Amino acid sequence: MRRRAFALALPAAALLQACASLRTETQSLAGESLAGRLALRVDTTGEEQARSMVAAFELQGAPETGRLNLATPTGQVMAQARWQPGRVLLVTPQGETPYPSLDALTREVLGESLPVAALFDWLRGRPWPGAGHLAQPDGFRQLGWAVDLSRFADDTIVAVREAAPAVTVRVKLDKR
Repeated sequence: MRRRAFALALPAAALLQACASLRTETQSLAGESLAGRLALRVDTTGEEQARSMVAAFELQGAPETGRLNLATPTGQVMAQARWQPGRVLLVTPQGETPYPSLDALTREVLGESLPVAALFDWLRGRPWPGAGHLAQPDGFRQLGWAVDLSRFADDTIVAVREAAPAVTVRVKLDKR
């Protein structure tokens, strides 16, 4: 039993060491700055198990030029996405990888596309002005997502993409 625990702890320690060595850009960006905890769940069809991820996050800038940091619960940055017109970059302990768009980056990294540009507005409790929306009693629908704002007063937002595979994003913002 002790040997198995050690075998499981070794990769975790290596990952934490790699995370600690990630050099991220920290210069301040004009625009929004939001931080909190993010839980993502992708339900799968068939025999595959659902995929999930929990991370602390910091979203800075704007839909056109911005940065998204994802960190462990201890605060070590695991990955940083940076974007500006014509350039999207993912920085991880393994290096930098360019992507043609934020959509392509989230699809590659998370297995499903997330509307990062819309998140700036959704996390402020409003529809993104870049697309039409349908008002709902406790939120709105936009871009194929149902955004639930029923707990917005508690700094909690839930967005669900109901198309297969279903994706649920739960965000608990740090106090504003």
